[in-house]
Amino acid sequence: MKYLILLILLQVDIEEKIKNAPDKGYEIGVAIGTYLPFVVLVIIAYVMFNRFKNRKDLD
Repeated sequence: MKYLILLILLQVDIEEKIKNAPDKGYEIGVAIGTYLPFVVLVIIAYVMFNRFKNRKDLD
């Protein structure tokens, strides 16, 4: 339940930002800034998963 509230509070209207963008460079920046944090979190989770999995195999 608390995650749902957090998700609602953190929603950003990307379409509105892109519609009001002054140029294409701003649109690209909005897209990168929106998706990059999620990509970084997925990569960190993948690396951590592999490290813990491999450490378990060594014991």
